[in-house]
Amino acid sequence: MDKTFDAAEAEARIYARWESAGAFKAGANASSDETFSIMIPPPNVTGVLHMGHAFNNTLQDILIRWHRMRGHDTLWQPGQDHAGIATQMVVERMLAETGQPSRRELGREAFTGKVWEWKKDSGGTIIEQLKRLGASCDWSRNAFTMSGAPDAPEGEEGNFHDAVIRVFVKMYEDGLIYRGKRLVNWDPHFETAISDLEVENIEVDGHMWHFKYPLADGVTYEYIEKDADGNVVRRENRNYISIATTRPETMLGDGAVAVHPSDARYAPIVGKLCEIPVGPKEHRRLIPIITDEYPDPAFGSGAVKITGAHDFNDYAVAKRGGIPMYRLMDTKGAMRDDGAPYAEAAEVAMAVARGERELSEAEADALNLVPDDLRGLDRFEARKKVVQQITDEGLAVMVPGEPDDSDGRVCFATDDVPLVEAKKIMQPFGDRSKVVIEPMLTDQWFVDTAKIVGPALEGVRDGRTEILPEQHKKVYFNWLENIEPWCISRQLWWGHQIPVWYGFDLSGEGFVDDEGDGALDQPEIMRLLIEQSLLRGDERHHAAADFAEVVTEFGDVLADLPTPLHHARVIEVADRSAAAEAIAESLAEYTVSQDPTNLVYPVWQDPDVLDTWFSSGLWPIGTLGWPEETEALKKYFPTSVLVTGFDIIFFWVARMMMMQYAVLGERPFDTVYVHALVRDEKGKKMSKSLGNFLDPLELVDEYGADAVRFTLTSMAAMGRDLKLSTQRIAGYRNFGTKLWNASRFAEMNGVFG
Repeated sequence: MDKTFDAAEAEARIYARWESAGAFKAGANASSDETFSIMIPPPNVTGVLHMGHAFNNTLQDILIRWHRMRGHDTLWQPGQDHAGIATQMVVERMLAETGQPSRRELGREAFTGKVWEWKKDSGGTIIEQLKRLGASCDWSRNAFTMSGAPDAPEGEEGNFHDAVIRVFVKMYEDGLIYRGKRLVNWDPHFETAISDLEVENIEVDGHMWHFKYPLADGVTYEYIEKDADGNVVRRENRNYISIATTRPETMLGDGAVAVHPSDARYAPIVGKLCEIPVGPKEHRRLIPIITDEYPDPAFGSGAVKITGAHDFNDYAVAKRGGIPMYRLMDTKGAMRDDGAPYAEAAEVAMAVARGERELSEAEADALNLVPDDLRGLDRFEARKKVVQQITDEGLAVMVPGEPDDSDGRVCFATDDVPLVEAKKIMQPFGDRSKVVIEPMLTDQWFVDTAKIVGPALEGVRDGRTEILPEQHKKVYFNWLENIEPWCISRQLWWGHQIPVWYGFDLSGEGFVDDEGDGALDQPEIMRLLIEQSLLRGDERHHAAADFAEVVTEFGDVLADLPTPLHHARVIEVADRSAAAEAIAESLAEYTVSQDPTNLVYPVWQDPDVLDTWFSSGLWPIGTLGWPEETEALKKYFPTSVLVTGFDIIFFWVARMMMMQYAVLGERPFDTVYVHALVRDEKGKKMSKSLGNFLDPLELVDEYGADAVRFTLTSMAAMGRDLKLSTQRIAGYRNFGTKLWNASRFAEMNGVFG
């Protein structure tokens, strides 16, 4: 033996021998039929090893090696997650830094090609880092959550994409997935919906503006305010109702003003109309004053403006009260600049407010109620202009100004000033983009979690799956018992494209072929098209694994079309606008030839991709070859143990439980071991910005993998954070040196023969 132990040389040499001998492969060294399997929490393909990874994988490796040494048929399944937003962000940044065309300039196909290139060049970084740590995964089975995707290059032929798509289609057919127009957290930087778990609510300095909404038709009422003892403290005639808001730009989309049913101050004007105090005076919108349990009479004025398309509480009120929801912003967070001029849009909204017209969800969404002079402005720039316009018109609530003592004398005769309260507010930010999140009413795909959450709860309650330490069961139950519908669509290009195709609804309800001859002439075709709204959200759609399968699904749509359109040939086009062009060209050709074989019915695939957590939620079965009945699936599923951090109990653990039960009716794992955080020696969270970040690879270089692993393991008390320092690692490195010296001494004295 050498005088000193060279960890760098020995660890690399020994690991290479283990790999070449196939020591890590599933079933290696098995002498019994008892199986033991762990699915590695797949690190993002963009990831690099940090102390959390080092701790997590060391714990897994100990369990795996122990069961392997006992002769059990053991699998440690490795792999990486495609990490939709994170990877798209990394590649877009790389394109910008290297002077290449942007994502938009490249187009979808070329951009995803760039992502695959990046993955090939840089995506394997963390695999090599895990090997340096000593992880004994079966690398021959390394999985990737986008393997087998239609545009995947050679070497990425796995089955995971097929598993994800087939689960979506099955859940759609079972009524567990649906499309709906709902309020979501919208990230204007990435132009996509994100989940509640991807939102950081941060306290910031904000303002509360107080405005007057004038009552319509000259209505006035006696406003009476009382103290807690019932004594009248204010009595005045008003021709307005006062509201307060932290987001004045959203007033443009108000659908009502709500007051509490018990609030006697406003009882005389419930059911009346009031005027939104912004926009061209000649087209000023009116909205109803309604009652709802949501407003708090003791907070502010007790009256709340209801903007269902841009506030989560307002959305609930609007749904209960049938209040129209008008979307004001585009995907970048700017005020909308599409649709008819404001005067026309406001006229439609007025008819709705007076009960003369009803709008479908699609019609309400198409209506742009942003005044012409505010269209296209950034939302925060629009806020300034809205405040200024209301103030200039004298519709801000005014209060006496602060005493002026600037000249050394206190003057109390100050002019009234607009009531604007400076106050702390909780503002939502995207955890990756760091921009202010906008609640936005959009068409999205959802998992109806209420229908699949039951087995995931019962599986833990009855002990089929054990969560350790016990304290994390409470967290798990609390989240699942209060679970909301899961928004699974993301407006990205990198990911599993949603397997749904759309086609225009051309059913022409009430349409009559004048001659009854089954041949449409030009006037009949024009009348048929005019009778279709063709609005976004009114399309027909079907889910299928691919286009070939979906063609037959659209048979129900074609059957509803008037003769001879029901003979049209289903074709695939790029998008909605291409579909409109294809229909127009097809019908134009038909009017000349009257040949029905020229008719086509174009469909286009949903451009959105699935939430990364939808695919990673299938990690246990997808890595074992499902939907095929593989030997690995039969042998290693359900898996034995999941080792994970507490921070992804919601993101991942609960969703794997729901998804595996929904697809196979079985638990994904027997035990969930939830470990704590690795912190610095003072108990603070590690951060590069704080200067207390420890790089595990640098520690391996300096002290050796054994010393790092031994340190992490020795400190792994269940439920207690680790306080790590280089001194501790050095101490365990020294302990290893003593073992080396003792062995060398024994060798020198002939102990080993």
